Amino acid sequence: MDSYKKMNANLYALLQSRFPGDRSLAALEKASGKTYSYATLEESTARYTGFIRTLGVVAGDRIAVQVEKSPEALFLYLACLQSGAVYLPLNSAYQEGEIDYFLGDATPKVVIYQPKNEMWMGTLCDKHGIKHRFTLAEDNETENEAGRSSWHENAMKHPPMLEIVRRGPDDLASILYTSGTTGRSKGAMITHRNLSSNALTLHSYWGFKPGDVLLHALPIFHVHGLFVACHTALLNGSKMIFHSKFDAKAAIAALPRATVFMGVPTMYVRLLAEPAFSTQTCANIRLFVSGSAPLLAETFHAFLACTGHRILERYGMTETGMITSNPLDGERRGGTVGLALPGIAVRVLDDAGKNCAPGEIGGLQVKGDNVLPGYWQMPEKNKEEFTADGYFKTGDVGKIDADDYVTIVGRSKDLVISGGYNVYPKEIELLLDEIPGVAESAVIGLPHPDFGEAVAAVIVKKPSAILVDSDVMTAIKGKLAAFKLPKRVFLVEDLPRNAMGKVQKNELRKRYADTFK
Repeated sequence: MDSYKKMNANLYALLQSRFPGDRSLAALEKASGKTYSYATLEESTARYTGFIRTLGVVAGDRIAVQVEKSPEALFLYLACLQSGAVYLPLNSAYQEGEIDYFLGDATPKVVIYQPKNEMWMGTLCDKHGIKHRFTLAEDNETENEAGRSSWHENAMKHPPMLEIVRRGPDDLASILYTSGTTGRSKGAMITHRNLSSNALTLHSYWGFKPGDVLLHALPIFHVHGLFVACHTALLNGSKMIFHSKFDAKAAIAALPRATVFMGVPTMYVRLLAEPAFSTQTCANIRLFVSGSAPLLAETFHAFLACTGHRILERYGMTETGMITSNPLDGERRGGTVGLALPGIAVRVLDDAGKNCAPGEIGGLQVKGDNVLPGYWQMPEKNKEEFTADGYFKTGDVGKIDADDYVTIVGRSKDLVISGGYNVYPKEIELLLDEIPGVAESAVIGLPHPDFGEAVAAVIVKKPSAILVDSDVMTAIKGKLAAFKLPKRVFLVEDLPRNAMGKVQKNELRKRYADTFK
C-alpha cells in the first residue's frame, strides 16, 4: 500500500495494474452468454473517459448515474474514476422527488439515466441547470433513445484517453447518498484511499487467487455490488458472470462455472427454496459471502445442511465499506459478523463512553483507512458522527466476545433493512403525514421470510376522516422507490407512547411481529 500511495492514488490506476497480462481474457459474461474481454473493458473505459473530458468535466466534478446494471454501466463507473470525476450512483428505483433532491444537493455536471425516465429526468435537469444529460439503456444494442442522446453511442466515437488523471489518496472518488433519520439524505463522501484500502484488504482476506470466477447478481449502485464485488474481482483479473438481476434458477445454472458468490440473505433464502439447489450445484464454489442485512442463524444452518458450505457473513456500511468479516480459514460463527478486518479498529462503548467488557452490549465505533472523511456539505453532522479520537459512530448496537467476534444485536433505532436495502422510516412518515385524513404515522420493520424485514406503516386517522389502506398506498406510490413502500398498512386509534410522549415503536413491532409469518 505504501508504494501505491507514492504513485497515482487514483483507484483506477490500482485496478488497471491488476488486469491480466493477456487482455483477451474475459472480464464479463452476461446471462445471455455474451462476453466482454479485458481489452474491451479497458478500451470502452478509455473512450468513455475521453468523452467525459470533452464535456468540460474536471477532477472533482460530480457525474450522477441512474441506470440499470449492464457492462456499459460498469465501464462508465471506471471512466469516472479514470477521469478524476466523482461518481454519484443512484438506485434505479428512485423516483422523481428523490432524484430532485440529489441533483440539487450534489450539483452534478453530467447526468446519465434510463431512457424510460426521459420525461421527468429532462425536466429535473432543466430545473437544476444541468446541460449535459444522456441515456444509457440496460442493453445498448436495442436502445430506444426517444430523442435523447445516447451516452454509449456518443462516447464510443471518441478516441480512447489513456491518461489516468492523478488523484491523491484523500480526493473524492464517489458520493453515496444514505437516508437520514431526519428525512434529509446524507451524501457519504468516499475517497480513493477508502476504496483502495478496503479492496486490497478484502482481496487478501478472502483469498482471491488465479482462476477465481465471481457470479455477480447484485445491483451496482451501492457498496456491496460495486465496491465489494467488482473491486475484488477486478483486482484479481477475474471473470465476472454478470447477471443484470438475481434470479434463483439462473444463478443455479451459473454456479457450476463460478468459484465465488456474493449475495444478500434474501438470495440465499430463495436459493434454498429451489428443488434443484444441492451440494452438486455448489461443487465448484469455494466461497459464499453474505452481507447488506443480517443473516438469520436458521438460514446459515439450513444452507450448511443443504450444501456443506458455511456462508461467510461480513459487516459494513455505506460510510465505511467493510468493517468485519468471518475468517476465510477458521471458524465462521453463524449469527456473528466475524472479526475486525486487518488495519481496522472496532470498539464497543457504553452510554457513559467507556469500553464495554467482552460480551457487553454497546454502541459500535470504527476507525481506519476505510472510513469516510465526512458527509457532503454537512459540517455539523460530521462533528456529531466522529469522536474526539477519530472513531466513527456507526449507530449500530453490538458486542465483541472474548474471541473478538463481533455480533450486531441492534441498529439505529429507525433503520429497516429490506432485501438488503436500507430504508429510513422518517422519509416515509413525512409523506404519509401529508395525506389528507392522516393524523400521524409510524413506520416500522417487521420480520419477513423473504426480505428479512418488510416495511409496514401504522397510521392514526384524523377524527371523522374516511381512510382505507388502499388510499394510503395510492397517495405515496410513485413518490418512493418500490422497496420503500409499505407492504402492510395498519389503521389504528392511537400509537403507544412512553411517559415522555415518544412513540414506542418497539411495542408496535411486538404487536405486529407475526404479520408475515
